Amino acid sequence: MAAGSSMKEAAAAVGVNYRTAKDWRAGIRRSGQSRIRPDGTVVNYRTGTRYNCSVLEPLDAAAAVISDRYLSLQNRLDIADGLLSGQSVTAIAARIGKHKSTVSREIRTHRVGDHYLPYRADKRAEAARARPKESKLVINQALRQAVAGGLQRRRSPEQIAARLRTDFPDDESMRVSHETIYQALYFQARGGLKRELVAALRSGRTRRKPHRSPDQRTKRFVDPMIMISDRPSEVQDRAVPGHWEGDLTMGAGGRSAIGTLVERATRYTMLLHLPHGHNAEAVRDQLISTVSTLPQHLRGSLTWDQGCEMARHKQFSMATDMAVYFCDPGSPWQRGSNENTNGLLRQYFPKGTDLSVFGPEDLEHVAQELNDRPRKTLGWDTPAERLRDLLTS
Repeated sequence: MAAGSSMKEAAAAVGVNYRTAKDWRAGIRRSGQSRIRPDGTVVNYRTGTRYNCSVLEPLDAAAAVISDRYLSLQNRLDIADGLLSGQSVTAIAARIGKHKSTVSREIRTHRVGDHYLPYRADKRAEAARARPKESKLVINQALRQAVAGGLQRRRSPEQIAARLRTDFPDDESMRVSHETIYQALYFQARGGLKRELVAALRSGRTRRKPHRSPDQRTKRFVDPMIMISDRPSEVQDRAVPGHWEGDLTMGAGGRSAIGTLVERATRYTMLLHLPHGHNAEAVRDQLISTVSTLPQHLRGSLTWDQGCEMARHKQFSMATDMAVYFCDPGSPWQRGSNENTNGLLRQYFPKGTDLSVFGPEDLEHVAQELNDRPRKTLGWDTPAERLRDLLTS
């Protein structure tokens, strides 16, 4: 045409339809049954669908990016450009730094006819993010009462959520995730549960806190020890009941303590009353007294840390015929069940409590409550139920 040919002559010279030549000269791009005009208007001539939002809208008018987790308007424009240029979903995803499933789902969700419309997609996504709705614990009184009752019984949110599915198998309204319970406790704006119920959580915290590694423990005695690495495999995989983990829960200023014993297979807990101190002799005597109440087939072994309270471990082994294995220094995870139980005890005996004021009856009451808690690792059975089945079989 610049050389003087008409549009029809120019179209014939390059082998395209006259209508296509007119579109090219007008800056119109064709995609399937639609044409995209220079101002961004998309017209589907078969269905009459028209989309009027200009793709030339300046980027500073785009909605603010909430997070890298979400697609931005620029990402959506890149997706649209990639589709118009015939790129694959995988290539588009690699170019914008997102997973191909994210891009594929975006296109599938926001496609109109044969076209993906980036501005419309961005506006719809922005509207979908704002979903102000009340928590299930606000609008469902029965569910709220059930959750509050579980917290008052000192059950964890995860235990409560799992038990609700067991107790109300046919009632879908009595379902709540443990995260929703935590949100209702930690963020009162979410509502639903009273603030004082936070004290029922085993940590007693009003906000989440990252775990920190405890200080390294050192060897406290010189008597020969059998290390945990020499423990039989049947103890490690919890296949055989009768193997226990033990430790001390310390009171205010380290002046008082309670001994804890946890059976590895059933998570059954026994508490040791130590009214006369927690030195090696006192711990030895209480261990012997408590373990002697067990049937012989439940006296397999005892795993403890390298605290000085176990300096008389050989005398304990001779009196009970139970081997004692010691964890590596600074490795509390090697007694995971016992560490978890000590954390549960802090609901009843917070740090800084004088433990010497509690008698054997108090400890027995706490132990019964712990053994009545449904445990996820036991398929939401309780330790007491598992021990009962073990003894009756």
